[in-house]
Amino acid sequence: MIKGAYVHIPFCEHICYYCDFNKYFIKNQPVEDYLKALDLEMATTMIQAGGVRPETIFIGGGTPTVLQDEHFARLLESIRKHLYHEETAEFAVEINPENLNIAKLEAMKRAGVDRLSIGIQTFDDTLLAAIGRMHSRESAIAAVQLAKDYGFHNISVDLMFGLPGQTRAQLEHSLHAAMQLDPQHISIYSLQVEPRTIFYHRMKQGKLKLPGQDIEAEMYELLIKVLRDRGFEQYEISNFAKPGYESRHNIIYWNNEEYYGFGAGAHGYIQGQRVVNARAVKGYITRVRSEGHAMVERHSVTLQEKVEEELFLGLRKLRGINKKTFEEKYHRSLDYFYKDVIANLVKKGLLHEDKEHISLTEKGVFLGNEVFEAFLV
Repeated sequence: MIKGAYVHIPFCEHICYYCDFNKYFIKNQPVEDYLKALDLEMATTMIQAGGVRPETIFIGGGTPTVLQDEHFARLLESIRKHLYHEETAEFAVEINPENLNIAKLEAMKRAGVDRLSIGIQTFDDTLLAAIGRMHSRESAIAAVQLAKDYGFHNISVDLMFGLPGQTRAQLEHSLHAAMQLDPQHISIYSLQVEPRTIFYHRMKQGKLKLPGQDIEAEMYELLIKVLRDRGFEQYEISNFAKPGYESRHNIIYWNNEEYYGFGAGAHGYIQGQRVVNARAVKGYITRVRSEGHAMVERHSVTLQEKVEEELFLGLRKLRGINKKTFEEKYHRSLDYFYKDVIANLVKKGLLHEDKEHISLTEKGVFLGNEVFEAFLV
């Protein structure tokens, strides 16, 4: 069963220096045609699915809230028409602080949106400028407060650490600023310098100064302590929630379950296939108009690949992987595939194993990539 739906809005007013997602400057883009194509892609897909709608919906980007109010409302109406249903477990939207307003909040309330993921990254104005963000500390605080005042009570504040020039003190300041807003969820990821980003080109030129690995590890240790002390449970390597406010959509990814991907460049996992849509906006529109979908890549996932993905995705969760669930899913035990690997990681102190689960140890959380790589053939 396909559990989730991701809807991609690839438009931005400004390109953040670290972003490697599929995105385009919104100026002169065929936004009207894009929204019509999205509507058609969702409609066609749901017909093929026999009307069975997903449990969770997430709108990401790009910058979904860069859309004009009228276009944003129309997007939400399309999603409600084709994907939403009374038993939808979570309907989330990615928000940029600088373009959140009452009209967009009203449209989200009407459509049934119940979770906002607000991309703040840092509450330090100097660092915000250094990473190419358009909002300020003040506008970020105002956006969260506006959403709360309008009745949204499931808000994630999204932060980053390991930023160029960032100090431990600046990270601690941002964490405490976030706590003052009393969100229900915190996502906090370390900066990854990816190809096709401004930061990547600066790094190649020797112009990007990042905190070293030791300082980044200290930052990670700090954020875990601060958030745990404030009542947040770390349920995934980079995600912390108050009880009952875990991201249900992201858990679908970490459980290696299937999901739709709608929009230009969107990825999906459907009936055992990893699929990718056309990246270019006009190419996406043309394909949907002619074929009802925009898939340009399909890969049938082998059993070995599924098992590997199950391990390196599932072990991101602090609860780890349930052995019984794994065996029911793949008709083989974990030991059948990885007995020696697991034993070696347990011996190194990176993995904990009991009768029911395997999970990262505290040391393993800090060395997650080493653990994940051990499960790749």
